[in-house]
Amino acid sequence: MSLDMRPGMTIEGDLQPPAPINEPVWGYEPGSPERADLKKKLDRMASEVIEIPIIIGGVDYTTGDTGDVVMPHDHAHVLARYHKATDEHIQMAVDSCMEAWKEWSNWPWQDRAAVFLKAADLLAGDWRQVLNGSTMLGQSKTCYQAEIDAACEIIDFWRFNVDYARQLYSNQPISSPGIWNMTDYRSLEGFVYAISPFNFTSIGGNLPTAPAMMGNVAIWKPARTSLFSSYYLMRLLQEAGLPPGVINFLPGNSGQITDKLVASEHLAGIHFTGSTEIFQLLWKKVAENLENYRSYPRLVGETGGKDFIVAPPSSDPDAVATAMVRGAFEYQGQKCSAASRAYVPDSLWPRVKETLGNQLAEVKMGDPRDFENFVCAVIDRSAFKDITGYIEHAKSSPDAEILFGGGYSDEKGYFIEPTVVLASDPKFKTMCEEIFGPVLTVHVYPDDQWSKTLDLVDSTSPYALTGAVFSRDRAATREAMATLRCAAGNFYINDKPTGAVVGQQPFGGARASGTNDKAGSFMNLVRWVSPRSVKETFVPPTDFKYPFMRAGVGDSMEDLGHKLGEQMGEIREHLGVLGGSLREKFGSVVEKATAEEAGAGSEGEGAPEA
Repeated sequence: MSLDMRPGMTIEGDLQPPAPINEPVWGYEPGSPERADLKKKLDRMASEVIEIPIIIGGVDYTTGDTGDVVMPHDHAHVLARYHKATDEHIQMAVDSCMEAWKEWSNWPWQDRAAVFLKAADLLAGDWRQVLNGSTMLGQSKTCYQAEIDAACEIIDFWRFNVDYARQLYSNQPISSPGIWNMTDYRSLEGFVYAISPFNFTSIGGNLPTAPAMMGNVAIWKPARTSLFSSYYLMRLLQEAGLPPGVINFLPGNSGQITDKLVASEHLAGIHFTGSTEIFQLLWKKVAENLENYRSYPRLVGETGGKDFIVAPPSSDPDAVATAMVRGAFEYQGQKCSAASRAYVPDSLWPRVKETLGNQLAEVKMGDPRDFENFVCAVIDRSAFKDITGYIEHAKSSPDAEILFGGGYSDEKGYFIEPTVVLASDPKFKTMCEEIFGPVLTVHVYPDDQWSKTLDLVDSTSPYALTGAVFSRDRAATREAMATLRCAAGNFYINDKPTGAVVGQQPFGGARASGTNDKAGSFMNLVRWVSPRSVKETFVPPTDFKYPFMRAGVGDSMEDLGHKLGEQMGEIREHLGVLGGSLREKFGSVVEKATAEEAGAGSEGEGAPEA
């Protein structure tokens, strides 16, 4: 093994990175050291207002054109002021990426992996409460929801993606004798535009870094409402040794940034999580610019969902109710996987309703710094307005009633009570449309309509992200799995439809829910490489002729006889011509000799004897 560490060199050998395991989730129980550390971090972060710059090529830029980042649960409290990128900064980011690509795309994958493994270890250590605290304050998550997102899932993404990259690079073709075949997993030519949402800090951690791990460069546009945690995440990557320009950080106007980047000839891909409407708009914009690109951009998107819980009569009613509370109302229903519709048989409904009401009566709502709260605020005023519009529609409709919750206030923060709607019409508006808030609609069906209800679940929504069946009857479970096979990219049996874990349940859905490229698996990384097949022949041929072109013992006797017959025929023909010619000549000579002899005899008659 060589240990020559001059610039441009790396360690030679079949290097095996550390085997990944899922990061343990910290509990934050009363009296625990992690609880005390997090509370201190929250107090410090809440006491200051930071400045969030544009970061291009490792350099901070400010413009003076700023916007505020506030606490959703206390919208008068400003956490940060961010600077908005101009057209000049957007072009600078493109140029910086293209320059960084020249070196980064040629680094050995182990060296790239080392950057993200270090980032994971930093996050598992001193940076843990920085990311948790900024996520709690900026996105109004409880300590548990922040822990499983901003700490554990990002760590898992970085560690598991390294292992998935290793598996992908090791996938090589077979080789025949005298030949060495290779697959070169090249990065894409250009930059990847990474657009991350507000609801998961971990998605912001994965969208730009998954392509970067495969040798790509990225321009990262975080959601305005997640800028507080996204900024700290960018600083963490810098501390981990990510070279300047590999990922450039662009806060600012989404439309302005998108229009500029999608028009660039260097756009190589879009890695997106957000609404279906925006992803479809991006797809259209790319199609309109298709002839301008150096290569066809890779479009990878995870979008909306109208996620379901369905129960046959054999279900455990308490388990169904608990899944409703956790699956629908954790993080205020602002998970793309959150349960927003449920189908319960009439024989089971009284017990499910009772348990559901009892559990919701215990749910506390408020500031995430109060660790007794189960739900906090929705993300901003726009979301508050949209969600409460659905609640008011249900209140005024004869086809629905509010069973639990239904209250809301935006006086201090954007608070909406966990709300359960009972809909007699299975096609009621809140059963069909994505709400992205703490609203769950329940439809109660007759026990003997189980199979028809499954068809209803499959056909009600254009989405196909997550879903769950609760059943103690294996036959009913199998029927649900078969009928709903295409209705959810992540399907849960006797568990809530949220909480996918990297390495265990790769995440993504199809239909209107996205391209189903499964974040947290090797399938996602495949989208960020452009394979090149390489064939090396050790001893190349020096004669153009192939063996079949040579006559010899390999020919059949029939072929030989045929060829010999043809040749004998030619010989006979030639001999015949030759024989005729000889007879002609011989006859001419005899005639001439006879004539000469006759002439000589005439001359001798009557001549005197000598």
